[in-house]
Amino acid sequence: MKHIVIIGAGPAGLMAAITAAEKYKDSSATVTLLEKNERAGRKLMITGKGRCNVTNNCDLDTLIANTPKNARFLYSAFSAFSPEDVMSFFEANRVPLKTERGNRVFPVSDKAVDIVDALVNAAKKLKVKFINNTAVSIITSDGKVTGITLNNGETITADSVILATGGMSYPVTGSTGDGYRIANELGHTVTEIVPSLVPLQCHEGFCSRLSGLSLKNVNLSVYEQDRKKPVFSDQGEMLFTHFGISGPLVLSSSAYIRKLSKKQYTAVIDLKPALTIEQLDKRILRDFGELTNKVFSNSLDMLLPKSLIPVIVNLSEIPPNRKVNQISREERMHLVTLIKNFTLHITDFRPIEEAIITSGGISVKEINPATMESKLISGLFFAGEIIDTDAFTGGFNLQIAFSTGYLAGKNV
Repeated sequence: MKHIVIIGAGPAGLMAAITAAEKYKDSSATVTLLEKNERAGRKLMITGKGRCNVTNNCDLDTLIANTPKNARFLYSAFSAFSPEDVMSFFEANRVPLKTERGNRVFPVSDKAVDIVDALVNAAKKLKVKFINNTAVSIITSDGKVTGITLNNGETITADSVILATGGMSYPVTGSTGDGYRIANELGHTVTEIVPSLVPLQCHEGFCSRLSGLSLKNVNLSVYEQDRKKPVFSDQGEMLFTHFGISGPLVLSSSAYIRKLSKKQYTAVIDLKPALTIEQLDKRILRDFGELTNKVFSNSLDMLLPKSLIPVIVNLSEIPPNRKVNQISREERMHLVTLIKNFTLHITDFRPIEEAIITSGGISVKEINPATMESKLISGLFFAGEIIDTDAFTGGFNLQIAFSTGYLAGKNV
């Protein structure tokens, strides 16, 4: 009888266990799922602000386009287990789903616990054995997996191991990078580990004064030093914080920022993307015309959020007490440019503990993309965030976890 062990009961590990157990439901193999937390799927419980954006209701090309790192490596995994397959799995396991803005898929209940319970129950029905313990190493002989060692010194026999321990983001949920060390000890290359889908720190001191201000329907563009085209540009919602900026737009943009320690990046916010420069100038002229006797600092209430006005007034270099009918065309055009190009200088990512996912991991050059098996160690497979690939927000990262988990479980 074969002995299969999956290390890590997150979305990738659970899907791998379910798939492997389904494959060997003739009892020709045992499937054991090892998890150091008392409850499986702890990180999954907090995704999508507790609602769990389980996948994105899109086609293969869209999946690839939304995976900026090593997307082609995932082609076989995405083809083997698509968003449609993910949705069918949960619907079949009595979790009704709904598709929202941006084709994001959520449980109708808006409860991540329903997703976790569906995975755990499916695994238990297929007689997956759950063990609450921590793996410290994988035992090999002649380049092949033979077992694992637990932190209490015990060993478990294994013909195959799927390493699905996640990355290093949200370490309180158990993602503490253990898998990187285990794989590295077996000769695998671990690429640079950096936060992705993470808030950004900015140089400008006024960010702390704007903390809590949410901007909706703005356009955010991120520029790399000496490049005219933005590396990221999209419209949506963002948030000012005491350290800089956050929110959906910002988290997505962070995935495009590479080697921040070596390159400089700026974030440029178009506060009025629906208006051209000419239209915005006419709008301001009209407002000024209706407020002839007002001073400049009191003239922007109809145009901008209240907390943002003092910052814009200061950056415009127009004296705050100047009457609006005394503002020159040149000064007004400078104001228009400022509103259309509100610029922040990005200094750093927030700590990896605050990131939604980890960028970096086991080099894809050392993994067979058709099976998720190690090219170095026979019987060793990888699934989920531990692999050096990541995607944007919108359910794409969970799709990677489910697809790679499925492919590893199918081939184990």
